[in-house]
Amino acid sequence: MKVFRVTGKIYKPNLKTDFVREMIADKPEHAEERVYAEIGSRHRVKRCHMKVTKVEEVPAEEIENPILKKMVVGA
Repeated sequence: MKVFRVTGKIYKPNLKTDFVREMIADKPEHAEERVYAEIGSRHRVKRCHMKVTKVEEVPAEEIENPILKKMVVGA
């Protein structure tokens, strides 16, 4: 499993904000899909109001989320 950093924007009528999420996935497409599902369910944002701008693989030493870092590195 690899860690991907997904960056994008939310364009709701009352909310315009950026987001950055780190996800464990096999492919960049899977990480993007999980971000759509997670943000949509937690913040009630439809997919048409979200725009993913970048999906990049993150090396193990650059992971910011401590839980993901513990899962990947194991230290």
